[in-house]
Amino acid sequence: MTQIHPPHRLLMGPGPITADPRVLRAMSAQLVGQFDPAMTGYMTETMELYRGVFDTANAATVLVDGTSRAGIEAALVSLVEPGQRVLVPVFGRFGLLLTEIATRVGAEVHVVERPWGEVFDVEEIADAVRRVRPHLVAVVHGDTSTTLAQPLEGLADVCHDHGALLYCDATASLGGNPFRTDAWGLDAVSAGLQKCLAGPSGTAPITLSDRAVAVLDRRRSIEVGLRDATSPVAAEPIRSNYLDLAMILDYWGPGRLNHHTEATTALYGARECARILLEEGVGAAVERHRLHGSAMAAGLQGLGLRLFGDQAHRMTNVVGVEIPAGVDGEAVRGRLLTDFAIEIGTSFGPLHGRIWRIGTMGYNARRDTVLTTLAALEHVLRAEGAAVPAGGGVDAALAAYGAAA
Repeated sequence: MTQIHPPHRLLMGPGPITADPRVLRAMSAQLVGQFDPAMTGYMTETMELYRGVFDTANAATVLVDGTSRAGIEAALVSLVEPGQRVLVPVFGRFGLLLTEIATRVGAEVHVVERPWGEVFDVEEIADAVRRVRPHLVAVVHGDTSTTLAQPLEGLADVCHDHGALLYCDATASLGGNPFRTDAWGLDAVSAGLQKCLAGPSGTAPITLSDRAVAVLDRRRSIEVGLRDATSPVAAEPIRSNYLDLAMILDYWGPGRLNHHTEATTALYGARECARILLEEGVGAAVERHRLHGSAMAAGLQGLGLRLFGDQAHRMTNVVGVEIPAGVDGEAVRGRLLTDFAIEIGTSFGPLHGRIWRIGTMGYNARRDTVLTTLAALEHVLRAEGAAVPAGGGVDAALAAYGAAA
């Protein structure tokens, strides 16, 4: 066997994306011990950086060592006891994932649904909260399966008025779409690095309000090998050791109570993702994603393709496009990868084989990547027998850039 040597790829799908080289350089730094003052200093710095990313003052802002799904599961298993009611508004595949995880946690799961390609009016969810009276509402912000973003402003008020926590999965949206944890009253938010934050999958930033931390405090149970006579021991502890957010907060907090060995290299990468974003400015990064995402959407329409879903609620960083009749969607994806080293995505469930998902996010939210992808897609579509306007995609994208200047 030889050393790993991945092929060159331009990742223009719904994620993961091409990582920022600065993140990869940070991850090549040497390890230090988990309680070395340098390491605990990096952990403290990372907490503060992610408060800026999440737009929150929450003290409980840490990393879960695992992919974005680990962050989701940590939130649900830690905040929900078996038998408690959870309400999930489903408008795509990742709402269904929240129902799957909440069911496995032992929750009594209630669902409201919209067709894939639509989002909820906030009042629809509010009505369900009043009817179901859940302990927790779990909602996806940006669902990449449909490429739409669910409005959240105002939802926390009705949740809190009825005693419910509000959890949000912001994996696909954080850093590239407007997101205001505190202003929107969110109690728990988890994310991942592999989308707008321009890093690799494997780390899940998470932030928790005081209201959520109070739930964890009631469920805290110190691990057997670490307890003393004064340690809290719960009769019904959180039903995961590794994803127990109460213990993770104790590890990241001033007591540094041992939980796991922090993933040092992953921490370096996550810290650099946040540092880069805040150096650019969150508002500037959101605008960059909006600019290049809009140019990509305009270019796809310039090729005569039809965009999927409610465009008033399209995410800035990924667009769904209908596969033209008579065109083999997987053949197009294959030729893009083979001939141009460009990856775009398909979708899931009812949208599998019906749409492509094309991302402009993180390090790849740039003018050159947009134009390159559109030019390559035009060539491949023509090779697959589709009649597309010559130069239509690039010309329309350039016009969108010109209009935005």
